[in-house]
Amino acid sequence: MSHYAIVVDLDRCIGCHGCEIACKNENEVELGSFWNKVVQVGPFGDYPHLQQYFLPVMCQQCADSPCTHVCPTGASYRDENNVVLVDKEKCIGCKYCMMACPYGVRSWSPSENVVEKCTLCGQLTSVGEQPKCVAACCGSARFYGDLDDPASDASKALAAAGANAVHRLKDVGNAPQTAYILSSKYAAWKEEID
Repeated sequence: MSHYAIVVDLDRCIGCHGCEIACKNENEVELGSFWNKVVQVGPFGDYPHLQQYFLPVMCQQCADSPCTHVCPTGASYRDENNVVLVDKEKCIGCKYCMMACPYGVRSWSPSENVVEKCTLCGQLTSVGEQPKCVAACCGSARFYGDLDDPASDASKALAAAGANAVHRLKDVGNAPQTAYILSSKYAAWKEEID
């Protein structure tokens, strides 16, 4: 089965927030809400040996997604491509999925009274385009594709990086699939985001 996700090369990410802006524009994300948010990690370490990196955080496309398990109406679900989505027609606004998400990457839409999240730009990928955040990244730090397909851009980026440079947000039994590349020569990976 396919498992689509985004891989972010933090060695190349400059923290420009272009992915945030592209996402908000493409998906008409409301003011104050984010489907993709760039977090500054650091600086940390001892002067003059300080480290810092920028961490774009979005839906982690968990293999065992807690958000889909707690949804009482089936509004949080997986589509035929194994992508975690929200069906706004079924969402009753209980926010259980928001509470269940260990990464806080779901947003409340006050105008629609529903939960929203990254859709991996299904409206674009279904016609062969890249998610808007991937296409807009000026540092070429984002890769999209099926993690089960070694020929996908995401899989190629992971293979080129090597296992020691590949990281994921803390796994609390949900197996996050979004991957981050961070080489130790740039910064040490921080599992907990301050």
